[in-house]
Amino acid sequence: MTSIPIIDAAELNTGGIAQLAERLGHACRQVGFFYLTGHGIPAADISNLFAMSHKFFALPTDEKARLAISATSANRGYVGLRTETLDPGKNVDDKEAFNVGVEGAGPAANVWPELAEFRSTVLDYFDKVLALGVALHRPIAKDLDLDPHFFDSKLDRPMATLRLLHYPPASVRADGQYGAGEHTDYGNLTLLLTDDAGGLEVRGLDGAWIAAPYIPGAFVCNIGDCLMRWTNDVYRSTPHRVINPPGRDRYSVAFFLDANADAPVAAVPSCVSTERPARYPPILAGDYLKERLSATYGFDAGKET
Repeated sequence: MTSIPIIDAAELNTGGIAQLAERLGHACRQVGFFYLTGHGIPAADISNLFAMSHKFFALPTDEKARLAISATSANRGYVGLRTETLDPGKNVDDKEAFNVGVEGAGPAANVWPELAEFRSTVLDYFDKVLALGVALHRPIAKDLDLDPHFFDSKLDRPMATLRLLHYPPASVRADGQYGAGEHTDYGNLTLLLTDDAGGLEVRGLDGAWIAAPYIPGAFVCNIGDCLMRWTNDVYRSTPHRVINPPGRDRYSVAFFLDANADAPVAAVPSCVSTERPARYPPILAGDYLKERLSATYGFDAGKET
């Protein structure tokens, strides 16, 4: 792997997914990452979302702290600067974040800052990127010799999380700290938007780190550990990290699409054979996510998703 492939998603809008399935399948097996263009989410929506992210992270620390994720005991709310560790045993990540889940009432309800149009802007984007993520699972299913709608019923009540992320300039820290330590993502599929600051790196099969350059308007997508488990490690959940750029702030927006909490995750038939028996026991997607979030946050962040 020396580069990340670029895939045009226009076929999602025409219903012809055969060629898209082939290209996605190759990327998911060989790289685990791909750029996605032609996705149909308007550039104005993306620009508005980043503008809201800038406004939120510019709020005073005490205002953001009132929305702390630790206060909700759910994977929603504010994650303070340098409080998350994605690479256990290493220094804490040099970033802050704001998490949003599927909107609803109850203990897992989202929390919101008092910023005009913030909630409506974020939720409008959330709905659009969720629809895109579900649609991408149809060519993925076809590539795996499944019915194209195999994942639909497993993603109709998803544990989806949208994260606004802010990374301060590297000059703030002089101890070699990463913005986000080496890690893999936990769920099925991640759709990431970045600004032009750079900093995202992907680890190749040879262990070398490959920079993921900024492509205006394109998503950087990657397979997560849960989908890798579903495919019996046929698809690759590839390690990646973020290095804070020197002299400037970095902003990104990550959308993590996890299956329904009660979705059973077991190796699909096309990925199991006598030579390649199932490597993992079945597990519910919700139980798997709880394990991973608890390890990251140091408390039961996944008990309400």
